[in-house]
Amino acid sequence: MSGELSNFLNGAITLGFWVAGLFFARFWRRTGDGLFLAFAAAFVLLGLNQALLALSGIPVEERSPLYVIRLIAFSLIIVAIVRKNARD
Repeated sequence: MSGELSNFLNGAITLGFWVAGLFFARFWRRTGDGLFLAFAAAFVLLGLNQALLALSGIPVEERSPLYVIRLIAFSLIIVAIVRKNARD
């Protein structure tokens, strides 16, 4: 894939993650449900991870430390779902 197209797609993916985070933050403000807050934080972290991957210029083989951010985001979602189901 060409460099310009790759940069454009990485930016679009980052924007999509952040927009999803804003939607979940809006739902959290309306309902006060912690599940929405966890999803908002997770999507913001996923957007941050995508932006760092795109902007860092780190070779593919050395990017694994950046995936810790993705691990934290998915862990947030899992913990929030487990807590929500434990309360209900």
